Amino acid sequence: MADRTPPLAVEELRTLVASGEIDTVVLAFPDMQGRLQGKRFAARFFLDEVLHHGTEGCNYLLAVDADMNTVDGYAMSSWDRGYGDFAMHPDLSTLRRLPWHPGSALLVADLAWNDGSPVAAAPRQILRRQLARLADLGYTAQVGTELEFIVFRDTYEQAWDANYRGLTPANQYNIDYSVLGTGRIEPLLRRIRNDMAAAGLTVESAKGECNPGQHEIAFRYDEALVTCDQHAIYKTGAKEIAAQEGVSLTFMAKYNEREGNSCHIHLSLADADGNNAMAAVARRDGMSDVMRHFLAGQLAALREFSLLYAPNINSYKRFQPGSFAPTAVAWGHDNRTCALRVVGHGRSLRFENRLPGGDVNPHLAVAALVAAGLHGIEQKLELPEPCPGNAYTAAYEHVPTTLREAAELWENSAIARAAFGDEVVAHYRNMARVELDAYDAAVTDWELRRSFERM
Repeated sequence: MADRTPPLAVEELRTLVASGEIDTVVLAFPDMQGRLQGKRFAARFFLDEVLHHGTEGCNYLLAVDADMNTVDGYAMSSWDRGYGDFAMHPDLSTLRRLPWHPGSALLVADLAWNDGSPVAAAPRQILRRQLARLADLGYTAQVGTELEFIVFRDTYEQAWDANYRGLTPANQYNIDYSVLGTGRIEPLLRRIRNDMAAAGLTVESAKGECNPGQHEIAFRYDEALVTCDQHAIYKTGAKEIAAQEGVSLTFMAKYNEREGNSCHIHLSLADADGNNAMAAVARRDGMSDVMRHFLAGQLAALREFSLLYAPNINSYKRFQPGSFAPTAVAWGHDNRTCALRVVGHGRSLRFENRLPGGDVNPHLAVAALVAAGLHGIEQKLELPEPCPGNAYTAAYEHVPTTLREAAELWENSAIARAAFGDEVVAHYRNMARVELDAYDAAVTDWELRRSFERM
């Protein structure tokens, strides 16, 4: 990755700490679910001790379920291994203010074992490894994520007490692109936008979406690791700001039977000179051989990598015909019925993967995009013809319809093992197993309504 100026320099932090303007530093890393986990430090202690030496965290943080329960099946962390620590090393390029928490700054950490070797199954390390492979070919990935959420008038505590049922959405009807609809909760959207800008993210826009209370705030694309870190910070920050404002919001992929929360991911490649390596202006379709191979790799690996794009039981409820969530393993020019959509031209030419939902771990999903593209380049895969019409009704392969199917495809994928290694494949296969076991053992509201009296 190229050198870059961090949103906040270390010397600036020292000055702010000396003046009392900053008194707390958060050091955190993205876990398997894409959540930030870490510690809050007294700022002076952080500068004196943690800045150069790092800190420790229990290695079970990459071996628990969504409820933070310890579970079996993970090679790196277990009762038999004693649940020891891994090291958390601050990445100084990520230092920034946290405007929604007074007197606070944040850094993202990389994880390592006591001997200094990286934790292979850590999402940030998984992405770093794929980006290094890409750099060996002379390319960097430019990425943008478009993350949707639904806002409710209820607090998070009220939502919990109501079992997340009967909540009041911030809007009562479809407000897709509606200025009136977004205006209804502009104070919240404005605060999120402004606080994210003050934290060093470049805000582009906000717009309404289809599901009542559904909105999207978009940020400018950046280098892949930067975008993924910012995505995780924004997701955490938006929830924290919502809580401070007495409302709640959810990024879950499918909250109800209406439109789900998507997270479309846009990716392009830059060459050593900063030019778009995917563009070939002289060609009729504008796409270079690199792009054609890269896109063909996406198609070849899409089903096998779906676990990294759609990591939860709920993720697969989005994939319904006519829902703007894809069901077909197909690509097309500006075609929103396809899993892969090619957009832009010349310098802005890129493709969009429409599979991920709002629950996606961005580091894992982008690592999958890069690994799939590298597979296409290395094998010189040929790109099939684009889908010219409705991919929902055409004869294409179907994306996985359940987490169980996706996990089996992932576990048996030669492409995944070649790109990520056996340790990573086994680790995330076990993550899926844990979720499936928990779901299979649960009695749902649907079953109660269906069976309590009538069966």
